[in-house]
Amino acid sequence: MDLSQLKPAKGSTKNKKRRGRGEGSGLAVTAGRGHKGYGSRGGSKSRAWFEGGQMPLQRRVPKFGFTNINKVVFQVVNIGKLEAVNIKGTINKTALYEHGLIRKKNIPVKILGQGELTKKISIEVDAVSKTAKEKIEKLGGTVSLG
Repeated sequence: MDLSQLKPAKGSTKNKKRRGRGEGSGLAVTAGRGHKGYGSRGGSKSRAWFEGGQMPLQRRVPKFGFTNINKVVFQVVNIGKLEAVNIKGTINKTALYEHGLIRKKNIPVKILGQGELTKKISIEVDAVSKTAKEKIEKLGGTVSLG
């Protein structure tokens, strides 16, 4: 097979409209541009977002709310997960990362209180919830924020 012999499938293409080629074509005189107005003149070109004077979409859609640029997004780890993973020594971001409990080291980590804790642990993270802190300290563990 030769690339020069390729043709589109039958019925998949149409002939181009031949404008201004006599009355029989159905597109004579105004050539499908209508009478008068901006669109009938040569060189007219409407922008993609122009809706013919109708209120444009970007002005019709309501705009409200904002994005807080100071928002801190934490990677959360529940106490139940710490119980399941056997981490020796102080639990910090590096230890959590190595055991697959967090995905990135450079994003702040917060410990939450969901789950049960049975062993004494020492934690060094960015934030801890009140219930998590209570559960850790109840067993004699330590929490340091940094």
